[in-house]
Amino acid sequence: MADNNPPPQVWPTLRARDARALIRFLADAFGFEETAVYGDGDIVHHAQLSWPPGGGIMLGSARPADGDSWPVQPGSYGCYVVTDDPDGLFARATAAGAEVISGLHETDYGSRDFAVRDPEGNRWSFGTYRGEPRKG
Repeated sequence: MADNNPPPQVWPTLRARDARALIRFLADAFGFEETAVYGDGDIVHHAQLSWPPGGGIMLGSARPADGDSWPVQPGSYGCYVVTDDPDGLFARATAAGAEVISGLHETDYGSRDFAVRDPEGNRWSFGTYRGEPRKG
């Protein structure tokens, strides 16, 4: 039987005032895939959104501060995501209503990047920079 579980990865997490709306936006605007969503009604306890080239994010509904073991404030998240098609993704994101922070541009480290904000206020930077090779 094949193991279809992904290899270990880093999964950034965030909270949202309207998690279900944010999930729809992230899928429509950026192309994240809704892999799992657990919750009741408007409340999302846990959601996994996969990034097709690899990795992804996890998110859930904001909770009252006194009962939240992971008190990340909505709108305080920032993330860099690697894409092979920044121009196409920029067009998709802006068509879906993402607020442009920084338009398409070339960086001094050889990446083509842009940055936008989602409806919750989180900052998303997308570009072609895949990082430097690991040492040793």
